[in-house]
Amino acid sequence: MRQFPPSDRSLPPLNKSRWWIPTAVKTLALINAANNSSSPPLLDYTEFYNCALDHVDLMQDYFNWQNPQRHAQFSYCQYPFILSILAKRIILTKDSEQQMILTARRSLVAKVARHQPPQIDIFFLNIMVRRSHLVSDSLNEIASKQKDLKKKLKVCFVGEPGLDMGGLTKEWFLLLIRHIFHPDYGMFVYHPHSRSYWFSTDQQGNLREYNLIGVLMGLAVYNSIILDLHFPSICYKKLLSPPVVPPVDTSAVGIVPDPTIDHLAEIMPEVARGLKELLRYEGNVEEDMCMTFQVSLEEYGDIKTFMLKPNGDNLSVTNDNRQEYVDLYLDWILNTAIYEQFRAFYLGFHSVCASNALIMLRPEEVEMLVCGSPTLDLNELRKVTEYDGYKPDQPLVNDFWDVVLSLSDDLKKKFLLFTTGSDRVPVGGMGEMNLKVTRSEQDPANLPEAHTCFNQLVLPQYTSKQQLKEKLIIAISNAEGFGLE
Repeated sequence: MRQFPPSDRSLPPLNKSRWWIPTAVKTLALINAANNSSSPPLLDYTEFYNCALDHVDLMQDYFNWQNPQRHAQFSYCQYPFILSILAKRIILTKDSEQQMILTARRSLVAKVARHQPPQIDIFFLNIMVRRSHLVSDSLNEIASKQKDLKKKLKVCFVGEPGLDMGGLTKEWFLLLIRHIFHPDYGMFVYHPHSRSYWFSTDQQGNLREYNLIGVLMGLAVYNSIILDLHFPSICYKKLLSPPVVPPVDTSAVGIVPDPTIDHLAEIMPEVARGLKELLRYEGNVEEDMCMTFQVSLEEYGDIKTFMLKPNGDNLSVTNDNRQEYVDLYLDWILNTAIYEQFRAFYLGFHSVCASNALIMLRPEEVEMLVCGSPTLDLNELRKVTEYDGYKPDQPLVNDFWDVVLSLSDDLKKKFLLFTTGSDRVPVGGMGEMNLKVTRSEQDPANLPEAHTCFNQLVLPQYTSKQQLKEKLIIAISNAEGFGLE
């Protein structure tokens, strides 16, 4: 109420009611803590969001929160559970922008101090790669430009004239993620039952690539790019364990203490069911199941066996020690077996996204910032679409939206990819996007074109709805490197 006082001034003077908001928020903090302590929580964490704060400039509040001289002063950021993901995204984005400006300014000062003429390139993280050597070139570029990671990202494909206004950056992310997550690359194992990826246990010598994936995820958040990643939610919990990189290199990172069967179920639901059945089994576990303290894991067609404890192959699982077996199994799968891989991934992410704003985020919110909203509602996009040369009520425009809304979910994602350079929906839904449909004077026999840097679709004046549908589907189904700028 004090944030948005009524016009009739019916509230008491501010100096007599300054305690209202802090007291209310602290009371909510107690309720939130009690809710989090219950398993499962009685209320979803989003129920505590105060969306009115989305319309408040929280940056000064954020700066005050970080100022040790004002630690006793009330701050909304001190109670991040009341800030919606939209508010946190704004804080993170503005914080990133300020870090970009600061890093660019330092580069400029360094150039001037050396009496060297400054060039525009010093203000950006310039990535130059060949499509034929995408992963290796990206690794080398990132490794050689560690000091520039907090600058605005610009991507150039060697031998191509495109100027990166955002579209090439999106394409670089898309192609690189696709390459690294391919089964032939062997870094991540796809689990079809959960439709998610998890770290391979056999890639400890491939840590540079894991670090690259972490850097990519950090760059995506830092540059407000949505990625098509399919990690389980525990991955994001590990990314925030801890949310700030420890000052000592030997400190453990990315460890989730006391992982649960529910965590494993996000990756291997069938294995999780087996462990639950083991704990519930009423017969003689040792005689009936003949299990030892080992774990067998299949990756890429090979089955490998690992010890859960010394001499585990000679130690039987019994009714008395089965809980210990389950605990060791969970810790091995989710922590121990992938520790070095995840550590490289964690450090890569935080090398870009090191920010106090991360402390305010829940794992679910980090996932949404990285992967976007799961809701695909093109009707919301239609409401915010602008037109150049067309009018919203023209028959061709109505036919266009009839065609788009009738597409399958897969083709709808391809439509988004074609027009915006990403098939993901940003935080806040499609109403947060902007699309511009421009009339083309070209022959209607031509396909639509897209300028992904500006979320612009150039649509010829097709003579029929059927022709529009055919041309649009051909264009969006062959989007990569065709009709895109």
